[in-house]
Amino acid sequence: MGRRKKSHARLTALARRTQLIEIARAVFAKRGFEATSVEEIAARAKVSKPIVYEHFGGKEGLYAVLVDREMEYVVTRIAEAISTGTPRERVERAALAFLSYVRDQPDGFIVLSRDAPVTLAHGGMSSLLNDVAERVADVFTTTFKKAGYDPKTSPIYAHALVGMVTFVGQWWIEVRKPPIEEVASHIAALAWMGLRHLPKRPKLTVTSG
Repeated sequence: MGRRKKSHARLTALARRTQLIEIARAVFAKRGFEATSVEEIAARAKVSKPIVYEHFGGKEGLYAVLVDREMEYVVTRIAEAISTGTPRERVERAALAFLSYVRDQPDGFIVLSRDAPVTLAHGGMSSLLNDVAERVADVFTTTFKKAGYDPKTSPIYAHALVGMVTFVGQWWIEVRKPPIEEVASHIAALAWMGLRHLPKRPKLTVTSG
């Protein structure tokens, strides 16, 4: 009698690594870092715990790889979105690209939205926001120069825009309405109207103290 065929072909190392990351993303999003265990991830992947350790060295390593992957994905999407077009179109595309990620990859967004574990040197949303804001700031710097504004202030507006979109995304993922295209149109209109009428040298109308 010949050997029985295996019901499932053995995954390549790369495929197994990808599978573990996808499973971990769902578990981390649901339970958070502290409540997630290697045992649960291994059980869902139908592998032994040593397989997870072999690929990532432990829960911290797996989490770090997941966060890096999500960050690169988001930053790449937004960088592509703002690479061409008029200034207003770039603002609209940036908002829509980020909100599309929130809609299409909710588990990834939830992981990035949470505070990074203290065991990690870098983490989720703060690092992501800085990376994205730096890309947006580059666009703002060029636009500000052409319009006669101080380009050194562009990071302020870039971080303000990215922060606004992020917090709206955190709200939207809970309610899932209205459609992200509509949400993006409101964010872009608010940001653009403010930028369009931006004074050369803004001054506070109130005094401190």
